[in-house]
Amino acid sequence: MKAILAGAGAFGVKHLDAIRKIDDVEVVSVVGRDLDATQEVADKYGIGHVTTDLAEALAQPGVDAAILCTPTSMHASQAIQCMEAGVHVEVEIPLADSWEDAEAVDAMQRKTGLVCMVGHTRRFNPSHQWVHNKIKDGELNIQQMDVQTFFFRRKNINALGQPRSWTDHLLWHHAAHTVDLFRYQTGEEIVQANAVQGPIHPELGIAMDMSIQLKTTSGKICTLSLSFNNDGPLGTFFRYICDNGTYIARYDDLVTGREEPIDVSEVDISMNGIEIQDREFFAAIREGREPNSSVGKVLACYRTLHDIEQQLANG
Repeated sequence: MKAILAGAGAFGVKHLDAIRKIDDVEVVSVVGRDLDATQEVADKYGIGHVTTDLAEALAQPGVDAAILCTPTSMHASQAIQCMEAGVHVEVEIPLADSWEDAEAVDAMQRKTGLVCMVGHTRRFNPSHQWVHNKIKDGELNIQQMDVQTFFFRRKNINALGQPRSWTDHLLWHHAAHTVDLFRYQTGEEIVQANAVQGPIHPELGIAMDMSIQLKTTSGKICTLSLSFNNDGPLGTFFRYICDNGTYIARYDDLVTGREEPIDVSEVDISMNGIEIQDREFFAAIREGREPNSSVGKVLACYRTLHDIEQQLANG
């Protein structure tokens, strides 16, 4: 299967590392804003074609699939562009930064029938899969999720500390992980969402601190705290408070509420959530099925983000 990758930055490289471990998938083109920097990445991974134009990459012979790791504001339009070209697409989280754009991507997927998957990696991390499997087996029932998403990014930089050409967003990007995971793990719709945010940064134009509360149909609750002002420890930490135990997930690692390690090495084929996510994308294409974290399955998350945005805008 021939694939292209758009956006060879911090997360694009993570996908290239993952694809190296997947049989019968070849990346034939890399798209980037800076041609020289993109060429360096292509040379490292042995990719023969480099361009600054997504359409040129999509037109390469025999392209089946595209992975988009481009700036958030480009996700929806580029996902639609890929499907219009007859190419299956995996777009990194978030799908869009508005409800209207998210709906437009969903409409195009339904029109074309192509695989359109969104990079909601938390569905694939072995730590969260372990909890999900226990819930499916009837061994756990979530009462509350308490989540902290903390970074120290007072300048416009990416996960590697490099300058960004676009501005990240606590609500439309980082909250999307938790809003979707809360729905996925509880198996219920979110019926109430409340939020407050701190001051808007004078240069970046975004809130640097935010607090969100969620409630599902049966009364399960989630409390999410997000910050770009936090000076360590960094990352996202999920506390599952259940009727039968408490569990803390830190990306691919899992411990009990008493910090006792849980072995999740046998949960899936890999301990790398992005590799598992990419394997699901290519498997869904080969098998002609809807993948986990398809646009249809995650769309409700973006409706909730929209509702929160409207609430914040209205004070």
